[in-house]
Amino acid sequence: AVGVALFAMAGLVGAAAGAVGTVVLDITTYGDMVLRGRPSSDAPSTLVKNVAASAGIESLTGDDDTAKNRRSGASALLGYVNGVGIGALYGAIRPSLRGVPALVAGLALGAAAMAASDVPLVKTGATDPDTWGTEGWLADIVPHALYGLALAFAFDALQESGSG
Repeated sequence: AVGVALFAMAGLVGAAAGAVGTVVLDITTYGDMVLRGRPSSDAPSTLVKNVAASAGIESLTGDDDTAKNRRSGASALLGYVNGVGIGALYGAIRPSLRGVPALVAGLALGAAAMAASDVPLVKTGATDPDTWGTEGWLADIVPHALYGLALAFAFDALQESGSG
Protein backbone atom coordinates (compact mmCIF):
# COMPACT_ATOMS: atom_id res chain seq x y z
CA ALA A 1 0.00 0.00 0.00
CA VAL A 2 2.89 2.38 0.73
CA GLY A 3 4.40 1.71 -2.70
CA VAL A 4 1.10 2.47 -4.42
CA ALA A 5 0.75 5.70 -2.44
CA LEU A 6 4.28 6.80 -3.38
CA PHE A 7 3.62 5.92 -7.02
CA ALA A 8 0.39 7.95 -6.98
CA MET A 9 2.10 10.88 -5.26
CA ALA A 10 4.89 10.87 -7.87
CA GLY A 11 2.21 10.90 -10.58
CA LEU A 12 0.51 13.89 -8.95
CA VAL A 13 3.81 15.74 -8.62
CA GLY A 14 4.48 14.89 -12.26
CA ALA A 15 1.07 16.24 -13.28
CA ALA A 16 1.83 19.50 -11.44
CA ALA A 17 5.22 19.70 -13.13
CA GLY A 18 3.50 18.98 -16.46
CA ALA A 19 1.20 21.94 -15.80
CA VAL A 20 4.29 24.12 -15.22
CA GLY A 21 5.73 22.89 -18.50
CA THR A 22 2.46 23.57 -20.30
CA VAL A 23 2.43 27.18 -19.05
CA VAL A 24 6.02 27.57 -20.30
CA LEU A 25 5.02 26.12 -23.68
CA ASP A 26 2.04 28.49 -23.91
CA ILE A 27 4.11 31.54 -22.93
CA THR A 28 6.76 30.63 -25.49
CA THR A 29 4.19 30.06 -28.23
CA TYR A 30 2.23 33.24 -27.53
CA GLY A 31 5.45 35.23 -27.18
CA ASP A 32 6.51 33.98 -30.61
CA MET A 33 3.13 35.06 -32.01
CA VAL A 34 3.63 38.54 -30.53
CA LEU A 35 7.23 38.87 -31.73
CA ARG A 36 6.67 37.61 -35.26
CA GLY A 37 3.06 38.68 -35.66
CA ARG A 38 2.09 35.21 -36.76
CA PRO A 39 -1.39 33.75 -36.35
CA SER A 40 -2.19 30.82 -34.14
CA SER A 41 -2.22 27.44 -35.82
CA ASP A 42 -5.55 26.11 -37.00
CA ALA A 43 -4.19 22.54 -37.10
CA PRO A 44 -5.40 21.56 -33.59
CA SER A 45 -8.94 22.72 -34.40
CA THR A 46 -8.76 20.89 -37.72
CA LEU A 47 -7.73 17.72 -35.86
CA VAL A 48 -10.76 18.07 -33.57
CA LYS A 49 -13.03 18.63 -36.58
CA ASN A 50 -11.62 15.62 -38.45
CA VAL A 51 -11.88 13.30 -35.43
CA ALA A 52 -15.38 14.61 -34.62
CA ALA A 53 -16.47 13.99 -38.22
CA SER A 54 -15.21 10.41 -38.02
CA ALA A 55 -17.03 9.93 -34.71
CA GLY A 56 -20.24 11.61 -35.90
CA ILE A 57 -20.12 14.43 -33.34
CA GLU A 58 -22.05 17.07 -35.24
CA SER A 59 -21.65 19.81 -32.62
CA LEU A 60 -17.93 19.97 -33.51
CA THR A 61 -18.09 19.64 -37.28
CA GLY A 62 -20.14 22.63 -38.40
CA ASP A 63 -18.79 25.80 -39.96
CA ASP A 64 -20.82 28.12 -37.72
CA ASP A 65 -19.14 30.21 -35.01
CA THR A 66 -20.43 27.97 -32.20
CA ALA A 67 -18.84 24.83 -33.69
CA LYS A 68 -15.59 26.72 -34.43
CA ASN A 69 -15.47 27.98 -30.84
CA ARG A 70 -16.10 24.46 -29.52
CA ARG A 71 -13.26 23.10 -31.65
CA SER A 72 -10.96 25.85 -30.43
CA GLY A 73 -11.79 25.06 -26.81
CA ALA A 74 -11.52 21.31 -27.34
CA SER A 75 -8.13 21.64 -29.02
CA ALA A 76 -6.82 23.79 -26.15
CA LEU A 77 -8.06 21.23 -23.64
CA LEU A 78 -6.30 18.46 -25.58
CA GLY A 79 -3.08 20.44 -25.20
CA TYR A 80 -3.55 20.49 -21.42
CA VAL A 81 -4.35 16.76 -21.39
CA ASN A 82 -1.13 16.16 -23.33
CA GLY A 83 1.01 18.41 -21.13
CA VAL A 84 -0.34 17.33 -17.76
CA GLY A 85 -0.66 13.68 -18.83
CA ILE A 86 2.96 13.42 -19.96
CA GLY A 87 3.94 15.01 -16.66
CA ALA A 88 1.95 12.42 -14.71
CA LEU A 89 3.54 9.58 -16.68
CA TYR A 90 6.98 11.08 -16.13
CA GLY A 91 6.31 11.33 -12.41
CA ALA A 92 5.41 7.67 -12.35
CA ILE A 93 8.57 6.53 -14.16
CA ARG A 94 11.12 9.11 -12.94
CA PRO A 95 12.13 7.04 -9.89
CA SER A 96 13.39 4.32 -12.24
CA LEU A 97 15.40 6.93 -14.19
CA ARG A 98 17.41 8.35 -11.28
CA GLY A 99 20.67 8.33 -13.22
CA VAL A 100 19.27 10.38 -16.10
CA PRO A 101 20.13 14.08 -15.75
CA ALA A 102 17.17 16.49 -15.76
CA LEU A 103 18.54 18.17 -18.91
CA VAL A 104 18.48 14.90 -20.85
CA ALA A 105 15.10 13.89 -19.40
CA GLY A 106 13.71 17.31 -20.24
CA LEU A 107 14.73 17.19 -23.88
CA ALA A 108 13.30 13.66 -24.15
CA LEU A 109 10.06 14.88 -22.56
CA GLY A 110 9.90 17.73 -25.05
CA ALA A 111 10.33 15.28 -27.92
CA ALA A 112 7.64 13.03 -26.44
CA ALA A 113 5.22 15.93 -26.08
CA MET A 114 5.95 17.07 -29.62
CA ALA A 115 5.31 13.57 -30.94
CA ALA A 116 2.11 13.27 -28.88
CA SER A 117 0.92 16.52 -30.46
CA ASP A 118 2.20 16.17 -34.00
CA VAL A 119 1.57 12.50 -34.81
CA PRO A 120 -2.23 12.79 -34.40
CA LEU A 121 -2.18 16.05 -36.38
CA VAL A 122 -0.40 14.35 -39.27
CA LYS A 123 -2.38 11.09 -39.05
CA THR A 124 -5.71 12.95 -39.23
CA GLY A 125 -4.60 15.14 -42.12
CA ALA A 126 -4.71 18.33 -40.01
CA THR A 127 -1.20 19.31 -41.08
CA ASP A 128 1.67 18.29 -43.33
CA PRO A 129 5.14 18.77 -41.81
CA ASP A 130 6.62 18.89 -45.32
CA THR A 131 5.05 22.35 -45.66
CA TRP A 132 6.28 23.82 -42.36
CA GLY A 133 9.68 25.16 -43.38
CA THR A 134 12.43 26.08 -40.91
CA GLU A 135 10.39 28.71 -39.06
CA GLY A 136 7.48 26.33 -38.65
CA TRP A 137 9.70 23.57 -37.30
CA LEU A 138 11.41 25.96 -34.87
CA ALA A 139 8.00 27.26 -33.74
CA ASP A 140 7.18 23.64 -32.83
CA ILE A 141 10.53 22.41 -31.49
CA VAL A 142 11.48 25.33 -29.22
CA PRO A 143 8.26 25.48 -27.16
CA HIS A 144 8.19 21.70 -26.78
CA ALA A 145 11.85 21.58 -25.71
CA LEU A 146 11.20 24.32 -23.14
CA TYR A 147 8.09 22.43 -21.98
CA GLY A 148 10.14 19.31 -21.35
CA LEU A 149 12.91 21.16 -19.56
CA ALA A 150 10.45 23.05 -17.36
CA LEU A 151 8.65 19.78 -16.54
CA ALA A 152 11.85 17.94 -15.62
CA PHE A 153 13.30 20.73 -13.49
CA ALA A 154 9.94 21.51 -11.83
CA PHE A 155 9.47 17.83 -11.01
CA ASP A 156 12.89 17.60 -9.38
CA ALA A 157 12.30 20.84 -7.45
CA LEU A 158 8.90 19.67 -6.23
CA GLN A 159 10.30 16.28 -5.23
CA GLU A 160 13.15 17.93 -3.31
CA SER A 161 10.81 20.36 -1.54
CA GLY A 162 8.51 17.51 -0.53
CA SER A 163 11.31 15.35 0.86
CA GLY A 164 12.71 17.94 3.25
